[in-house]
Amino acid sequence: MENLSLEQMRYPIGVFKKPNEITDDLLKSWIEDIEALPTLLKKAVDGLSEEQLELPYRPEGWTLRQTVNHVADSHINAYCRFKLALTEDTPTIRPYEEQFWAELEDGKNGPIEWSLTLLEVLHKRWIVLLKSMTEEQFERTFVHPATQQANSLRIVTGMYSWHGRHHTAHITELRKRLGI
Repeated sequence: MENLSLEQMRYPIGVFKKPNEITDDLLKSWIEDIEALPTLLKKAVDGLSEEQLELPYRPEGWTLRQTVNHVADSHINAYCRFKLALTEDTPTIRPYEEQFWAELEDGKNGPIEWSLTLLEVLHKRWIVLLKSMTEEQFERTFVHPATQQANSLRIVTGMYSWHGRHHTAHITELRKRLGI
């Protein structure tokens, strides 16, 4: 088994890098990633025992259960941020403390099936929205108060494509390392 650094365990697919140009083909592939996520995440956890779901994906990291529940929390917020940006002029979004959400009872101990079901239905709605959006709508923005930067929905689509693949890789890479 190879020796991975904590950084490699933390970012198994690397950190998100904003491309210089977001072509229509790249945007389409990001939307396809978002569409595929519920199925891929479900496959990633398939067959894991309750005990295995309590394993952290890295030292000092979330458990696999918390990771799955976090993806649902995060993508609910993302969907709402898209809707806000599409219906308001450059809204400032409300951030959330993801590390604290992961420690709440539903994030720490809630059944992953609930989050997997939530993601399946949420992503169906999100995909309808994404596939209906015009070029102009993808250029709409929201401001994150932590950075005070406007983020276009075009780039945010890429961020959430990465986010889903990133957390799915946490699970699949741990399974590879442990042979489970």
